[in-house]
Amino acid sequence: MIFWFWLLLLGLITYFIVQRSVASMTRTPVWLLWLVMMMPAFIWALWGLAFGPSRPIPLVLIVGPFVACPLLYWMLLQWGRLSPEEAQMAQEEAIAAAKRPPLRPIEKEEEATLQNCFPWTVFYLQNIEYRPQAVICRGQLRTNPEAAYATVRDNVVSHFGDRFLVVFQESLQGKPFFALVPNPQAMASRLSTEPLVRPGLALGLLGVTLLTTTWVGMGLNLGAASEQTLTLEQLLTSPNLWLRGLPYAIALMGILGIHELGHYLAARFYKIRTTLPYFIPVPLFLGTFGAFIQIRSPVPNRKALFDVGIAGPLAGLVVTLPVLLWGLAHSTVVTQVPEASILQFDALNPHSSLLLSVLSHIALGDSLTATAALKLHPVAIAGYIGLLVTALNLMPVGQLDGGHIVHAMFGQRTGAAIGQVARLLVLLLSFVRPELLMWAILLFFIPVIDEPALNDVSELDDRRDLWGLLALVLLVMIVLPAPKMLIELLSAMT
Repeated sequence: MIFWFWLLLLGLITYFIVQRSVASMTRTPVWLLWLVMMMPAFIWALWGLAFGPSRPIPLVLIVGPFVACPLLYWMLLQWGRLSPEEAQMAQEEAIAAAKRPPLRPIEKEEEATLQNCFPWTVFYLQNIEYRPQAVICRGQLRTNPEAAYATVRDNVVSHFGDRFLVVFQESLQGKPFFALVPNPQAMASRLSTEPLVRPGLALGLLGVTLLTTTWVGMGLNLGAASEQTLTLEQLLTSPNLWLRGLPYAIALMGILGIHELGHYLAARFYKIRTTLPYFIPVPLFLGTFGAFIQIRSPVPNRKALFDVGIAGPLAGLVVTLPVLLWGLAHSTVVTQVPEASILQFDALNPHSSLLLSVLSHIALGDSLTATAALKLHPVAIAGYIGLLVTALNLMPVGQLDGGHIVHAMFGQRTGAAIGQVARLLVLLLSFVRPELLMWAILLFFIPVIDEPALNDVSELDDRRDLWGLLALVLLVMIVLPAPKMLIELLSAMT
């Protein structure tokens, strides 16, 4: 049942990604591209349905789809790709449909004004290239990137107002260049009557999610069998049943909410336009799909990208650790069962995660042996889910929090390369830990290239680099199992 739930969630996320990323680039139907992207998951699901868990999937059916499907996806995308003129027309139609003002390309007589925006002591301008959606300014950097970007940006704003977004990037040869991109969002934001912050919607989703997670918490307290026999009359006449579900609900929503609140506060600190955190209620499984915020303006620089990316996992971890420790202390030690998954809360192997193993020994002491499993308390389940959410978000892939972190630390192209390696490592790790196969599939469908910041050249300071490395170490501690030597050491110490 859990597998089919994850398959449905993966299908929805994949369709959203394909529709948003390539629908305006090709005539190939979105549903066909989605089908190709989902083909590996469908093949594995059909194999499991036909043969069950007792017969492992052949290696060729695991590796083959990862090779064939991206190639087929690229061929279908190129087969229906629109010409530059058609793509331009499609974009203009989309802009008109969204009631955005037309983009204003720079006039020839404005070139002298543009040249005055680049002092030769800051950025020696050598060439101006006109593109359909940008003005590329190439030259030689004469000062540090942060000072150069601030000077050029201020000059462009003083001469052209909010007409352009000033983007500072590196070419494939590693040479910095400026790009002036028309900024239709500036006028659109002034004309739009839609409020950015919707406290009513946020509170409504918060209330509904509290109900769905409390319902799931009741089932965790009463057991699956009892949950199935609950009637509406019992729920209305027995408020104690709801009270039993509240600890799980409050713990889980607190962890997820603080995680997103960390992103929100960091974004507001850098004056990035963003929505309030919104919860996604689901009346089954965990009770929620999590929470999210939407960033509605560009990230100014890599420092801001790093801070916004790491703020969520760190804030969530501050809540997760004490919640998990308390929940583990109130959990029950049971006998291990073979082939237990990472979501088997009735007999969870605490040594499947290095960090979980350490926390379990701290909370339970000598009652936890090397061969024992845990029947998690509902609060421990919430903390454990928080740990898994932290690990998934710290994966250094694309627009996940970890993807933002490695992009800010190493640059966009190096960050994308790290994302490719990370996806491959998780796939290889799934051969040892099959429960990570769903993570490997999910990461495979997330684009590895993160969107650039406006100033994507200025590097981070040493302190942020250290915090980024610690975040990656935390990811490894959550994902990798505890080595036998460490388990024996922890058992001896407790």
